[in-house]
Amino acid sequence: MKTYNNSKIKRGTTFVKDLSHKADQYLNAQEPFDTKDTILKIIPLGGSEEIGGRNMTVIEYGKDIIVIDIGMKFPEEDQPGIDYIIPNPSYLKGKEDRIRAVLITHGHMDHIGGVSQVMSMIGNPPIYAPALPLAMMQRRQGEFTTLPALNGHIAKLNEKIRLGVFTVTFLHINHSIPDSTMIKIETPEGVILHTGDFKIDATPVGEAPADLEMYKKIGDEGVLLLMSDSTSASKPGRLVSEMTIQNNIDHIFENATGKIIVTTFSSALNRIQQMINLSEKYNRKVLIEGFSMKTNIQILHEIGYARFSPQTIISAQEARNLPPENLTIICTGAQGDERSALTRIANKEHRNFQIEPGDTVIFSSSVIPGNEESVQKIKDALAKQRANIIHYQMMEVHVSGHAHKEDLKQVLEIIRPKYLQPIYGDFYSLKSHSDLAQEVGMPRENILLTDNGRVIQVYKGEARVTTQKVNASNMMVDGLGIGDLKEMVIRDRQSLAQDGILTIVVLLDLKQSKIIRDPEIVSKGFVHIQTSTKLLDSIKERVKEHIEKKLEKEGQYQSIEDIQQSIREDLGLFLFKTTHRRPMIIPVIIEI
Repeated sequence: MKTYNNSKIKRGTTFVKDLSHKADQYLNAQEPFDTKDTILKIIPLGGSEEIGGRNMTVIEYGKDIIVIDIGMKFPEEDQPGIDYIIPNPSYLKGKEDRIRAVLITHGHMDHIGGVSQVMSMIGNPPIYAPALPLAMMQRRQGEFTTLPALNGHIAKLNEKIRLGVFTVTFLHINHSIPDSTMIKIETPEGVILHTGDFKIDATPVGEAPADLEMYKKIGDEGVLLLMSDSTSASKPGRLVSEMTIQNNIDHIFENATGKIIVTTFSSALNRIQQMINLSEKYNRKVLIEGFSMKTNIQILHEIGYARFSPQTIISAQEARNLPPENLTIICTGAQGDERSALTRIANKEHRNFQIEPGDTVIFSSSVIPGNEESVQKIKDALAKQRANIIHYQMMEVHVSGHAHKEDLKQVLEIIRPKYLQPIYGDFYSLKSHSDLAQEVGMPRENILLTDNGRVIQVYKGEARVTTQKVNASNMMVDGLGIGDLKEMVIRDRQSLAQDGILTIVVLLDLKQSKIIRDPEIVSKGFVHIQTSTKLLDSIKERVKEHIEKKLEKEGQYQSIEDIQQSIREDLGLFLFKTTHRRPMIIPVIIEI
């Protein structure tokens, strides 16, 4: 299988130099242990130096391997045409019979979105997960009819599972989706505690708080390594409790006079359940808009996790017949998605609903960097229609699912690990986690900062980040293709997106060494033909003169391909000098 390493592509959105070639220095990497004894290895194949990434970690000891999470991430602006990106499991090729299991911490797509494709590449080993993420993965697996069914097992909280030399235990923790877990991994070198995504909340809504006394007991027994969520490590203070959020939203519901439209992430199931419960409290029916959101609600019902009456959820036709004060719409579109329900409502393109003066729109989510402009345009459109707009920057109607600085300090003080490996975050976040760990007394040399593919070794109780790396390049999914995109394909797409395409058609009589008629030009995304006649005439003349000049030199060309390449080179230089653009140039030579 061909893979594509994204680090080779020029980033169109930044002028910052790529320093990954100096990673050994800024990670303080050491040479691997010089021993033939069995060594514990921890290898992040995704999730280091990236947020919302293709999280996947390999833990290996001798002939036993376990894998934690197999996520996906969405493409960046300079990756046109890519559907999503998954981890590259090539390190596990030839080791399939040694993989004892895949363990899933929770049901967000950056932790389960790559399962369907990757599992078939690594031998489809057993997969252990709590009930909700397992049901979500099985539902998604059904969309890939050519792939085998998952060998899924429900992981029950606090029950030990023996996997070769490893013993794992799933532990309850709070996040923004039900069934979120930390995983305790007992290894021959000591205990590893993998947090997954988590936050500390003493008063969560709809679920129990994490048992901090239990975690303290684990710490008392000794933890070799804490692999801890770093997503919000740079954010000061503590997170607001979900109970505070619910009380604020309750106040909004109590005073709303028209429709209430709530937009949030489709996977924010705790928040969605809150909104449905409040709708029931204030005699409102609920319409769910968005395919993925509807699917997740169906899964909640199927596994018995729904904390609301099925009669509360109604169809669009039923919703049209309700008075506005009795209707809540929960929909996608919190990030300004072009075809989301909220965007269509804001643009008056929704076939069932429009904004009426007095309607309330709640943005119950933070804005992902890069989406600010799209979200602002939606807010502007809603404001022009006299909607009441409420978002997290003006009122606490959303809280992150990731622990802030003081929460992370608290976890370190409870667990007291010998080593810390910050995970899940860009390098700034990983470094911030390292800094706060040192504030609570952890030695700098006991903090393991890594990049993707970096091998951490543990031998006789000592852990080190090594200079050894494995392939952790991006594996891109484009339609039915997985990992088969070459670097040149992405560059071609970037060129098309940035500078367009210029096609030159030339009729040529090679026997008589002459052009039959003037070249024809087709421009797409480069210049407008009707308003750029002077430039296009210059291009035609230059191509014609170039070919005629070269044809005079007998033996200059060996094939049509030689002529095409010569045109590309000459015209490319000319266009850059005259326009400072580099369109993709496609010469079409028709031999008569």
